[in-house]
Amino acid sequence: MIMGEKRQVYLDYSATTPVKKEVAAAMLPYFTEHFGNPSSLYTFGQEAKTALRTAKEQVAGLVGAQASEIYFTGSGTEADNWAVVGGAMWKRGKGRHVITTEIEHHAVLHSAEYLAKEGFEVTYLPVGADGLVRAEDLKGALREDTTIVSVMFANNEIGTVQPIAELCRIAHDAGALFHTDAVQAAGSLPIDVGALGVDMMSLSAHKIYGPKGVGALYIKKGVNLPTYIHGGAQESGKRAGTENVAGIVGFGKAAELAGQDFETRTKKIAGLRDYLVERVQGEIPDIRINGCLEARLPGNINITFKYIEGEAIMLLLDMAGVSVSTGSACTSASLAPSHVLKAIGVPVDEIHGSIRMTVGDFTVKEDVDYAVDTLKAAVEKLRSISALNGR
Repeated sequence: MIMGEKRQVYLDYSATTPVKKEVAAAMLPYFTEHFGNPSSLYTFGQEAKTALRTAKEQVAGLVGAQASEIYFTGSGTEADNWAVVGGAMWKRGKGRHVITTEIEHHAVLHSAEYLAKEGFEVTYLPVGADGLVRAEDLKGALREDTTIVSVMFANNEIGTVQPIAELCRIAHDAGALFHTDAVQAAGSLPIDVGALGVDMMSLSAHKIYGPKGVGALYIKKGVNLPTYIHGGAQESGKRAGTENVAGIVGFGKAAELAGQDFETRTKKIAGLRDYLVERVQGEIPDIRINGCLEARLPGNINITFKYIEGEAIMLLLDMAGVSVSTGSACTSASLAPSHVLKAIGVPVDEIHGSIRMTVGDFTVKEDVDYAVDTLKAAVEKLRSISALNGR
């Protein structure tokens, strides 16, 4: 499609990130010589237990929490489930009303659906064309029997960053718990749970250059969620099961690295994203940037290309070595239109013409140029044969 040497360009950092070399190096000894069970009292076990404590301090440091407020899970999805279902169950004596938004990750949406089957009432807040939740909509939805509000910090598809501190204050004024899914935000945005005031926050290692299969839930001191997995005393008796020590160590190291040179790193990523947007807007006609460009994750851009299918674009780009997404990685096998793009008002006949590109720590300007050149050629080719192209 384009002349020149084929290049491998990864532009889907919102789906997952490569494990950094420093993270892999930190993990390796815990597969081999430091393989002990953290619950064992002898030296091998205590070495592993010490490593877990260090990792909790590292993850806590990334979000301004205390180490005792961090609970490791198997994924961000598990953390979302625990927070939403656990929070609702803990406060069900107050009421059975839960509030979330139309654009949440399915880990939250499906948790809300589960609660609805258990007799809870769920309100789904709308968002504007920019993807933002309005404070007045939350105020209008809150009731005396509202127990928990869950609003994601930054959207995984369109990158919109919500006014979490403001929304949290509104929820607390009504006596409700507040949870935020910060899986996409951590490592990309400055986070201080104390300043935000949130009661619970979900995190994931593989979004910040750590390993897959490890997540965490921040639970504010005084919030007493029910035990999530029964069977042992791990995670202060809240989540039983022998810990994934190597994975947790990797999570801790990744969190430590994410906090280093934070402003320089995120500014570089935002600059590359803006350069990508500038080239696409200037060189490819009939497109739409989805979501808010101001309140947005530094590396995220979601674009609709009229008259063609996003999946076809993705496949042509992949043939040329460029990896992008047609939406959330968790729903990439689904033919249903994106619930996020639908919620912000993208016409249904155009939703399938959208792709998400996300820049990360290892992206360079040459990658962006190659990706845009390839994208231009792909769009021109597909539009030339599209029956939808009325031009």
